[in-house]
Amino acid sequence: AAAGLSYVGGYVIKTYKSYDNFLQDKYALLPAVIILCVAVVMFIIGLIGCCATFRESRVGLGLFLAIILIIFVAEVSAFVLGFVYREKVKTDVQGTMHSVFEKYDGKNPESAVVDYLQEQLHCCGVKNYSDWTTTQWFNSTRNSSVPLSCCRQDLKNCTGRLDQPQEL
Repeated sequence: AAAGLSYVGGYVIKTYKSYDNFLQDKYALLPAVIILCVAVVMFIIGLIGCCATFRESRVGLGLFLAIILIIFVAEVSAFVLGFVYREKVKTDVQGTMHSVFEKYDGKNPESAVVDYLQEQLHCCGVKNYSDWTTTQWFNSTRNSSVPLSCCRQDLKNCTGRLDQPQEL
């Protein structure tokens, strides 16, 4: 379990690098760091449990049970907090995404991140392609189109025009 959590925490930190422009909050990596810390603690607790079992120590097994119960309570608390604050996180991420989409010009680093995000997640805009109609980029191009990263990947001749939404 500790190895699995270590992998998940490391993967989240590695993936964060691709989306760090959208997650400008300095605490965005906190869950991944917590996961890695929990993995280390679980490894140590696993060693305590193994040693206590091997030596058939009642005190060691009692300590192991107490630690497992504390971890269970912490997991339930984390689940409840995640459930309670999910809307706040959603609102914060959407607000940040709107500000990054507003800076899109097709050339700056934020633009590359937006294009990467849309291509990887097979999406267009924050909620849908109509989000682009309020950006400076859309108004400056004056051709009623969205970035080509909005196009479906199976289409080769997509122009990103809004009058052809089936291509987006």
